Amino acid sequence: MCRHLACLGPEEPLGRLLVEPGHSLYRQSWAPRRQRYGTVNADGFGVGWYAAGDPQPARYRRAGPIWADQSFADLARVVRTGALLAAVRDATLAGADAEAAAAPFAAGRWLFSHNGAIPGWPQAMASLVPLLPPVDLLSMEARTDSAFVWALVLHRLRSGTPLGPALAETVLQIAEAAPAARLNLLLTDGETIAATAWGDSLSHFSEPGRRIVVASEPYDDDPRWQEVPDRTLLVASRRGVTLAPVGTPVDGPVEAPASASPKEPCT
Repeated sequence: MCRHLACLGPEEPLGRLLVEPGHSLYRQSWAPRRQRYGTVNADGFGVGWYAAGDPQPARYRRAGPIWADQSFADLARVVRTGALLAAVRDATLAGADAEAAAAPFAAGRWLFSHNGAIPGWPQAMASLVPLLPPVDLLSMEARTDSAFVWALVLHRLRSGTPLGPALAETVLQIAEAAPAARLNLLLTDGETIAATAWGDSLSHFSEPGRRIVVASEPYDDDPRWQEVPDRTLLVASRRGVTLAPVGTPVDGPVEAPASASPKEPCT
């Protein structure tokens, strides 16, 4: 239902990752190559990024297609960052909550995106509502399944749960209540990326010690891209990547080998 991407790496313009590559997220908004559900992601977009010395990310979100926003073209050309999360949206219900429903969702230092859908929303999630404090429900940015998923994840994060387990526990909880749910989740705090592959495509590109990109699909044809198996949790940082079945404890990203040397930027 969407395409999304997160990156940790050297500081560079947003457009270097989101616009310039041959199959960038920008192009995936109208011509995705691996999207299993939906064909055009024109119901909104957003990007969140971290500035040096500030742990709280900035966001730019709009309700329309990314290709129609000239302001984003300027923004992507000049704004530089070493950590970002971006998404283009194919809404389950077109027009629902407009810009407020566009990822990334944010709270404190966290950015979050959901690629997927919960069939039977909202009735399918009724049994999980008592698990959230009333103020969390009243504070939801949008009345969508993705915003509810974010509320469940955020509740765990605020309770001290690390990024990876917060996603995995949420996915298993939702899947029990709605077995047909598609739950590719993407989360970052600017230092670590966590993601789940659960019903749609996910890939990662790693240059240990330098860069990690996690995306719904590769933005170019570099052979170093690796597909993430379905029902998998990914936890990564600039040091490396750990993959494990959802539900398996994951301590954190693996360390890069001592002999690993940085490669040229993957642009």
